Amino acid sequence: MQTRHRRTVAAATTLLVTGLLAPVATATSAAAATTDDLLISEYVEGSSYNKAIEIYNGTDAAIDLSAYALEMYFNGNDTPGLTVDLTGTVEAGDVHVLVNSAASEGLLALADQTVGGGWFNGDDALVLTRGNTVVDSLGQVGVDPGSQWGTDLVSTADNTLRRLPTVCTGDTNTADAFDPAAEWEGFAADTFDGLGTHTVTECTPGGGGGTDPGPEPEPQLVPVGAVQGDGDTTPLNGQRVTVEAVVTGDFQTGGFDGFFVQDAGDDDPATSDGIFVYARGAVDVAEGDVVRVTGTAGEYYGSTQLSSRGDEIEVLGAADVPEPLELSVPIGDEERYEGMLVTFPQELTILEYYNFGRYGEIALGTERQYQPTAVHEPGSPEAAALAAANAENRITLDDGRSVENPDPARHPNGEEFTLDNLFRGGDVLTDVTGILDYRYNLWRIQPTQPAGYEARNPRPDVPEVGGTLQMASYNVLNYFTTLDKRGADSLEELERQQAKIVAALAEMDADVYGLVEIENNGTAVLDLVDALNEHIGTDGYYAAIETGVLGGDEITNALIYQPATVTPVGEFAALDYADGRNRPTLLQTFQENATGALVDVAVNHLKSKGSACEEAPDTGDGQGNCAGVRTAAAQQMVDWIAGDPTGSGSPNDLVIGDLNAYDHEDAVDVFVDAGYTDLVKAFGGEYAYSYVFDGQLGYLDHALASAALTEQVTGAAAWHVNADEVSLIDYDTTFKEDAQDALWAPDPYRSSDHDPILVGVGLDVPDTTAPELAVSVSPERIWPPNNTLVPVSVSVEASDDSGDVTVELTDVTATSPKASWTSPKASWVVVDDTEVLVRAVKGTRYTLTYTATDAAGNATVESVTVAVGTNQGWDRKGFTPGR
Repeated sequence: MQTRHRRTVAAATTLLVTGLLAPVATATSAAAATTDDLLISEYVEGSSYNKAIEIYNGTDAAIDLSAYALEMYFNGNDTPGLTVDLTGTVEAGDVHVLVNSAASEGLLALADQTVGGGWFNGDDALVLTRGNTVVDSLGQVGVDPGSQWGTDLVSTADNTLRRLPTVCTGDTNTADAFDPAAEWEGFAADTFDGLGTHTVTECTPGGGGGTDPGPEPEPQLVPVGAVQGDGDTTPLNGQRVTVEAVVTGDFQTGGFDGFFVQDAGDDDPATSDGIFVYARGAVDVAEGDVVRVTGTAGEYYGSTQLSSRGDEIEVLGAADVPEPLELSVPIGDEERYEGMLVTFPQELTILEYYNFGRYGEIALGTERQYQPTAVHEPGSPEAAALAAANAENRITLDDGRSVENPDPARHPNGEEFTLDNLFRGGDVLTDVTGILDYRYNLWRIQPTQPAGYEARNPRPDVPEVGGTLQMASYNVLNYFTTLDKRGADSLEELERQQAKIVAALAEMDADVYGLVEIENNGTAVLDLVDALNEHIGTDGYYAAIETGVLGGDEITNALIYQPATVTPVGEFAALDYADGRNRPTLLQTFQENATGALVDVAVNHLKSKGSACEEAPDTGDGQGNCAGVRTAAAQQMVDWIAGDPTGSGSPNDLVIGDLNAYDHEDAVDVFVDAGYTDLVKAFGGEYAYSYVFDGQLGYLDHALASAALTEQVTGAAAWHVNADEVSLIDYDTTFKEDAQDALWAPDPYRSSDHDPILVGVGLDVPDTTAPELAVSVSPERIWPPNNTLVPVSVSVEASDDSGDVTVELTDVTATSPKASWTSPKASWVVVDDTEVLVRAVKGTRYTLTYTATDAAGNATVESVTVAVGTNQGWDRKGFTPGR
């Protein structure tokens, strides 16, 4: 299973908000405005969890805090480690006090809002934001000062800081050097008596006090290209500018809180003619409006924008929206087109959709992409070149919204995403049109019109793999009957998860399943079998190999089978690697009921790539973390299986499960070098897949057959019911709105994140018929008994229904009726299998024994006798004295 995060910190923090407490009485009142916006007015970094921030409203109107957030940047990081969305309203002249919910009782009594979790220390920066705009900051983002900024009491560690009353403008440059002594007064640790009030005296807008520069001059229009500049950042950072342009994209709802504009251009191909205007709650505009916008030029997480207010935006009229600029992937230097209306006439293939349900994102590329180590050797130049090409040949199609779990989910064709209007990986879009935008570290298209859509990868039927026996590997994505652990969080989720898995298992109708990622409690597999039998309507249709708890991990491997078609032979065997990394390999020998043929099935789940192994770190060759751990386990498994752990004697070995290694990686090479055949590649080719990660295809789910079994395999294939489907339709209800929860259906699609692998075999019927063998000898009788070596010729005729039989002389014995007659002693010389020299010792009988063996090991034994005569007739022995 795969996991990636974006825009999650704020959401997780919001869950910790304990509520808005009663506002604290304040001595200040709404007098004349002294600030343009909110201001951080007090900072408390006291003992233990005694941490608080006071925020002052020095404007002449009440402010709705829902537009604001406090970001905390830990240990010099340049991305926030904690984001607190502010709540409530702060009146003009009043303050809002934010307190850690684990603070002391005295500090909590002063709170307007409380939030839990780990908060800032003296070396962490704080930023107060309004949407995408920085309102104020404390500290220096991206810099770790050691333990604190400042010295003695006027420092950020174990002190309280109060903003000087002469400061009326926030520090909006989060990257400038920070010295608290310039704008702050210091007090001893756990000083709270200043919280709840703040005063700003007459000062110069811009901060710090000084003389009034007088009214701002009338703004002059500048081209958008001059704001964008020819580099990654605006050359006018922090400056107030005015532009006049046409609205090309209206994204005032959905979280962006703004719109894009584009002017006629500055005739410089190195500069973009479009830009985003952030203006929360500003005047309503529409595409085609000609607007004059005054705002502050700046960068917001790498994106150039103008930050403006409603009274700084004027609609002048209407005009035709500029024709979108035709581009193609790969774009090259995207900065030249940032914020512009563009279109992609080429076909673009849907690559990745992991974030579609949560954030409305779809990664597009020129064609489907493959994991480098799924098609090339790790560390090879070819693998490196493919990785680079994959990164270059893609663009993200967004949905014009920054809210999480958007409702409704939007199909790229512009309509609502439903079970009747869905898409799959590998489907194709044309004429993708929108604004080229940079957000959250990716270049994106914010659509302004629907794209052309073609379903190139329809849902497939169960693959036909042939044979009389079908076996399958299936990763069931943390099927846990214990709720709220790794799998389902509620009974409703468990029922939804179970229904999808059962539907997939029932439709495949395999004789044997190796299950991966099932709860290691000894009962989850039994629960799943019960549900499967109930769904099929036949009690006992499937049964489980009952292993109890297997290994020490929370998840394990399991085997279920159809008793009507196969029977377990002997006890199961388990290989516990005892390394805390790999789950135990589970092996069971099964006998096909119709033929009596045997097959050993070993199901596995090796160490993932997601977390590090100290003894086998990521070497950068494309195999990820722990390649050495997986490789060592693979070798151990090969040796263990070769030792016949169940004692079946069968050479038919099938290794299935999630090896967490793509097919060119070292762990898979171990099996191939040992004579196993990679069945997924053998039948599906180099570009077979069962899993999508980061928009790249490959298969971690394997079916590897021993040399003896390979000759009996009739087919192998992945059933693409999961990897190509969006997770929005899965069982999980954690983040979804009710409308998206309703997209679930009790069918196989997105029952997991891995596709199941099916293998068909036509096992050879065991040969239990022994060969036919006829042996004759000449002469049968020897006379006279003169103690000489006499040649004896043997005629051997053998046959077998297999056509392959070997015959050999396996024994020669001699007997004599009287000891006195055996001097000299009987003896013989074997010339070859058809000629023997025997000594003509009186009364001796020589018995020659032959064994015929067929290819299956069946044997037939026949003997012939050569008798040496005596001076007396032994008619009773069937001997006539020599003449």
